[in-house]
Amino acid sequence: MPEPKIAPYGSWKSPITSDLIVAETIGLGGTAIEGDDVYWMELRPKEGGRLVVVQRRRTPESKTTDLTPMPFNARTRVHEYGGRAYAVADGTAYFSNFADQRLYRQDPGAEPRPITPEIALRYADYVVDRRRNRLFCVREDHTAPGEAVNTLVTVKCDGDESGGQVIISGNNFYSSPRLGPDGSRLAWLTWNHPNMPWDGTELWAGEVNADGSLGHAERVAGGPAESVFQPEWSPDGVLYFVSDRTGWWNLYRWQKGNIEPLCPMEAEFGEPQWNFGMSTYAFESPGRIICTYTQKGTYHLASLDTATLKLEEIPTPYTDVGSVRAAPGRVLFLAGSPTEPWSIVHLDLRTRQFEVLRRTSAIKVNPGYVSTPEEIEFPTEGGLTAHAFFYAPGNRDFTAPAGEKPPLIVMSHGGPTAAVSGVFNPNIQYWTSRGFAVMDVNYGGSTG
Repeated sequence: MPEPKIAPYGSWKSPITSDLIVAETIGLGGTAIEGDDVYWMELRPKEGGRLVVVQRRRTPESKTTDLTPMPFNARTRVHEYGGRAYAVADGTAYFSNFADQRLYRQDPGAEPRPITPEIALRYADYVVDRRRNRLFCVREDHTAPGEAVNTLVTVKCDGDESGGQVIISGNNFYSSPRLGPDGSRLAWLTWNHPNMPWDGTELWAGEVNADGSLGHAERVAGGPAESVFQPEWSPDGVLYFVSDRTGWWNLYRWQKGNIEPLCPMEAEFGEPQWNFGMSTYAFESPGRIICTYTQKGTYHLASLDTATLKLEEIPTPYTDVGSVRAAPGRVLFLAGSPTEPWSIVHLDLRTRQFEVLRRTSAIKVNPGYVSTPEEIEFPTEGGLTAHAFFYAPGNRDFTAPAGEKPPLIVMSHGGPTAAVSGVFNPNIQYWTSRGFAVMDVNYGGSTG
């Protein structure tokens, strides 16, 4: 390898071009496991930014198939930010279509068909009730002037010209309807203005009648000053959730009217709920939870024994982990690291083998052109501390003249509660490989 050329910072030539970045990048999320198959969503700039539900069959050939045909776009506008726009049960997919916001049913080998009327109704956060042949979901009603009306509804899986049966109403917002394993109980989150879901939410649970309506319901946790996140029923019918009642989003469970903390620690097991369907934990079995938490800006994947409450870290090559789903013996999640872009990853819990199913970026970059971030902190107003990832210039073909300092690009993420990570980002490497330093800031209020 030849000696690096001496050239001023900011003038270096790089193989990471803007055309390469745009042409080879997609978005990933919306993970799910149904039976033997796994699913996720892809945001495809080359297809006009449409969202596609993708299926990966658990077969010897591991076939990957697009479920969402052109021109459908599986995206909901409920709460405007959307999320969890599809569900799959027994091979049949249900999804919101962006153009008309109607709910569609897609049977195996068939074209999607609408099952809700063509009026100003939006749907999100679906749970399939096989017992009653219905979907439980959030509905947002825009049929009248003024503010939209949010409710929880059931929609008949074969088609529902009424647009759904309202089962809970009265509050400003709803999310996370979750049906118990035997279909007899439903849990959900709700909150009101002026709260955002990371300020204060309430977790409720109710009995489900034969027609899908709700009987007796009670508040389990939460309030104006407590943020509850991601309620889930265990396979044996116990309600679990995440709460920030101690100042940290930690795991809890509710049974026989009592709330029990599972592993109290100064770490975040939750995230700001901007979108539907966010998931930081899942049940591998009744006795085992696979979860992710962040501590000092770094994410960890772990296994929690629900009997002993022992938390055991699962070593991974990743620094960021999310969208966790689990089934016996396996985990599906979204992950990345400073050298790996965000990817859909499958983990075999028995062999501890990781398999990357899809990457957000197909760019292959020689490590000699990649700058690895350094976590830094610096004082701000009021005696507080802010955090950032610092990327030094890096290009194996060039070096700067002695004593020269690089130009610095300071980046600030969208807010107010989001956070940047150190996951490989070709947009940052575009600059660092040209001789620029980059500081990606997590300002006050960032989560993590």
